[in-house]
Amino acid sequence: MSEAIVPAAYAPVFVVMLLALLEYFWFSIAVGRARYRYGVKAPATSGNEDFERVYRVQMNTLELLAIFLPSLWAFALFVSPTWAAGLGVVFIVGRLLYFLGYVKSADKRSLGFGLSMFPTLFLLLGGLFGAARAMLG
Repeated sequence: MSEAIVPAAYAPVFVVMLLALLEYFWFSIAVGRARYRYGVKAPATSGNEDFERVYRVQMNTLELLAIFLPSLWAFALFVSPTWAAGLGVVFIVGRLLYFLGYVKSADKRSLGFGLSMFPTLFLLLGGLFGAARAMLG
């Protein structure tokens, strides 16, 4: 067996990243199923409120992944891979709660929103601070 290129301390961060992407993949499948269930033919993205909520979860998650993933890695590299992975798990749970709440009613998405936004913001600011600290020596 060959030697790992990446230190084992970063394995949990890879697991979190891949789980977040797997969750997003699941949300994408949910959109396809909702299209069928509610009769919303592609390329339409509106026309049925129940479909639109499932679709918005997928799109909101995609928008947030663009911030979450680089922030996760910046934090892991410059601050702590353990804390990055832990905050990433909170993000994943938050996105799941966001999905479960939002598909029921737009009013029920707040807890999941907070549990995914706050860890992302913490990772972003912590990664920025850690990178700046490393750059300044």
